Amino acid sequence: MRRVLQTIIAVAILCAPLVSPAPVRASELYALGGLMQSSDPTANSYSWQLEYRQDLLKHLAAGTSYLNEGHIDGHHRDGYTVQFWGRTELLNYRLTLGAAVGPYFYLDTKREPTPKGFSNDHGLKAMMSLAAAWHFDNDLIFELRSNWVKAGSSFDTVSVLGGIGYHFDPNLEPVSAELARSEELKNEITFFLGQTIVNSFSSQHSIAAAVEYRRRLSRHVDWTLEGLYEGDNRLVRRDGLITQIWASQPLLEGLFSVAGGAGPYFDIGHYHRPADHEVDPVGLLLTISGSYRFTPHWFLRASWNRLVTSNDRDTDIILGGLGFRF
Repeated sequence: MRRVLQTIIAVAILCAPLVSPAPVRASELYALGGLMQSSDPTANSYSWQLEYRQDLLKHLAAGTSYLNEGHIDGHHRDGYTVQFWGRTELLNYRLTLGAAVGPYFYLDTKREPTPKGFSNDHGLKAMMSLAAAWHFDNDLIFELRSNWVKAGSSFDTVSVLGGIGYHFDPNLEPVSAELARSEELKNEITFFLGQTIVNSFSSQHSIAAAVEYRRRLSRHVDWTLEGLYEGDNRLVRRDGLITQIWASQPLLEGLFSVAGGAGPYFDIGHYHRPADHEVDPVGLLLTISGSYRFTPHWFLRASWNRLVTSNDRDTDIILGGLGFRF
């Protein structure tokens, strides 16, 4: 039951804020970096964060983000969060102040005194944030932020980050005839190559490959079916069949898009060493993806996948590929 609950929350964390309510409102993208301090163990490390934030009302927004909390002794932790933001604008919208709170689904690679030497720990914590952002005339944003990850199991952290954002207002963006024709093409096929990285302290890696079929259900919702080969690094040799639901957002007249997806990963060709008795036939795949369309039919896509398992075989699968829209 606990794992089912964590899975449901993880899916909501990755996808919910990307589903834009009607009418379509402004959104923002952020890339931030800074420092993190942890408690028990007490240590310092780097931290970085990627966030998509969607306006819901004038002073209310929802954001979904990936937070990497760096490397400290015995722990490599990162995770996903969805937060609701209360915001106020000052100085004729030049300065924005905000406060946010929401659940944080963490994934921690922990050092263990076992022959394997590590375990993949997953759980839920609360995350609170304060932010101050300065808006420039060209839609760029500079933001300073502090995150508090508290409560629940695992250690607590405080991070301070700064970085650049981009303000996207679809109501001000023209819809070209080329974009309108492109959006009539609702099917995509993409061929990927990339790398699998095991979430261990040795970070074993191997070549990965995938083929993905994507169907646009609406302007902001996609469905995909994907076959994935994770390669052979001796710790993980796995082939997967994945289906995901995606929330997507077109940017810059549809030339770019960003999306978050989540869904089950069915292990259809696994290998484990004889000492590993537990096999996990179904995992959870969380994905952040972006695409660039250079013709109405052809595009490039990059995807960062995180496979969450129950048998300490979590992996990052980083893929890039060429796609065709029809």
